[in-house]
Amino acid sequence: MNNYEPGFDSPADQMMAEGDFFEEEFDDDFEAEPDDLLLASDETDLWDEGEDDFAGEHYAGEVSSDTIGLYLKEMSRVPLLTTEEEIILAQKLEAGVEAARKLRQKPNSPRAVEWRIKIQEGAEAREHLINANTRLVVSVAKRYMSRGVPFLDLIQEGNLGLMKAVEKFDHRRGFRFSTYATWWIRQTITRAIADQGRTIRVPVHMSDRIRRMYKTSRRLEQENGHKPTPDELANELKLDPRKVRWMLRVSWQPLSLERPVGDDDDSEFGQFIENELIPGPAQATYDKLLREKLDVLLDSLTPREARILRLRFGFANGRSYTLEEVGEKFGLTRERIRQIEGKALRRLRHPRRSRQLRDYLSN
Repeated sequence: MNNYEPGFDSPADQMMAEGDFFEEEFDDDFEAEPDDLLLASDETDLWDEGEDDFAGEHYAGEVSSDTIGLYLKEMSRVPLLTTEEEIILAQKLEAGVEAARKLRQKPNSPRAVEWRIKIQEGAEAREHLINANTRLVVSVAKRYMSRGVPFLDLIQEGNLGLMKAVEKFDHRRGFRFSTYATWWIRQTITRAIADQGRTIRVPVHMSDRIRRMYKTSRRLEQENGHKPTPDELANELKLDPRKVRWMLRVSWQPLSLERPVGDDDDSEFGQFIENELIPGPAQATYDKLLREKLDVLLDSLTPREARILRLRFGFANGRSYTLEEVGEKFGLTRERIRQIEGKALRRLRHPRRSRQLRDYLSN
């Protein structure tokens, strides 16, 4: 029986395909900057979703958390920024960073007071940029709900991305801060989902590829009226069919054995899985009847022959004894035990006795 996946000619073939998949070049560097082309293709104004979309009550009901509702209500009080305001705040932030650098180099400079003022203004500008865009974090985070990470944790991860965006934003590139921040927020949220959302961790780049695969699968199902095969998906995605099969396999989510099942959730999933280490009712009955029949046949031998066979074949306590060990128990030589055992087995092979086991052995 093959122990490798369908579509692979050998285990080595499967390992090579998996290795190629994991070693493909993806931008999995958290510190990597998005290029202008990527930002241009992603420049959508998430604020167009409307102020009401950020109301605390909307999310509080969705996640049943008063804490989240209060948080969203509080952050909605900070007005959104215009493009001009974003640039001014970014300039103050840059000036504060530069002033801090100069102050470290020349702490006793006559301009130290001026630099400290700029540092304070930069810190306030940073806080203002963050507070004015926390609703953007929620807008992005809500798109990743039900991915295995609690909504509040998604917001927390998104806030880390927002702070990274504030730190690295360059207003000279010509993009709105919200566009740039959205990229970083998505980075941190998708990374958190990849790290925390699954029992078995899947690399970030693979999670992205799997997400695209299922999105393509849904589109093909709508267009063709049936679920696409791995080969059809591979053709659409321009991937090797073996890699698509591997992606389908690693995307499976494990089920908890304690998952409630039944109308009243009074049973657990694990209770319906057969324990292969314990014989089932039919096998247990078969074993019991066979053991009883063997005992009857052994009792037809002499007591010494029956005990020797029980020791040799593990009928006594499940352990099979060697000829030497049995000989020590009877005070006989190894050769003598072998002779008695052979004689007893020949007697059991007599048709009068062996036919009683024929029905069991034929099964």
